[in-house]
Amino acid sequence: MDPLSDVFSLLKVDSVLSACIEVRGAWAMRFSGLPHAKFGGVMEGSFWLWTEDGAPPVHLGTGDFFLLTRGQPYCTGSDPALAPVDGREILAACLGPDGIVRHGEAGEKASAAGGRFVFDDDTGDLLLQLLPPLIHVRAASESAAPLRALLELLRLETATAGPGAAVVATNLANMVLVQILRVHLASGVHTPGWLGALADPKIGAALGLMHADIARRWIVEELASAVAMSRTAFTERFKARVGVPPLRYLIDWRMAVAGAALRAGDKSLSVIAESVGYGSDTAFSSAFKRTMGQSPGRYRAAGGYGASQAMARRYAASP
Repeated sequence: MDPLSDVFSLLKVDSVLSACIEVRGAWAMRFSGLPHAKFGGVMEGSFWLWTEDGAPPVHLGTGDFFLLTRGQPYCTGSDPALAPVDGREILAACLGPDGIVRHGEAGEKASAAGGRFVFDDDTGDLLLQLLPPLIHVRAASESAAPLRALLELLRLETATAGPGAAVVATNLANMVLVQILRVHLASGVHTPGWLGALADPKIGAALGLMHADIARRWIVEELASAVAMSRTAFTERFKARVGVPPLRYLIDWRMAVAGAALRAGDKSLSVIAESVGYGSDTAFSSAFKRTMGQSPGRYRAAGGYGASQAMARRYAASP
């Protein structure tokens, strides 16, 4: 798999597609912060979205998508000057038998479908801390064509609850997340760490090589030669884009993969060590403890919680 697919596989994204909401007239709703990323697509009309961090409100038009990455409180409404009411109370009170939330009886209509992404452990920080708090994808963007197609599928899926609805909803939501990230990377907006580096032809190719064979005893000269760069130029460019040197990244990714295997609990330490390129349990355990802050045994016993935050912070601090 490519690096982005690898990371998604490791993160085990749990996604939930919400029901469609239709609103009319003057309205404003506030939603409290929750530990997940939130996405939405505007199916008809337009409305505003704003957060409480002082950033200016964002106007969302038909076909636009947004992704809130930090789980922060946010508001939506026909006018940012309106005092918002509790959105969850509105959703609960106005949910119809067909699964559509309808609020307001007169005025211009706006409708949207949305959902959330929950990461089952704190390795989600490896992705989310590299993203801006809000990503806005405009319908007119050339690279947003796949999202426009997904919006129509969202429209159809939220209109009826057919057999297999849960599976379809999850797959649609995951496709939306990947496409939003693709559009964001294609936009040219600076994204730090490994995620932004995927857009660099040279460094992205080197990341792909490492992800394709993480157990290989890579040396910097091999990676540099594979992408037609000198060792020095490659090392400097890799560190500038990713935030850490090439082999540091490789070790970190090995430990992230090993951590996922430890949490799963169905493989021995020796098998895990070999799968990520270590010939002995001792060498693997030492590298794991240096990277994750605790031994493999303690990490497995604790379910992996908390250990990957130090690694996530290292990449979040990338230029």
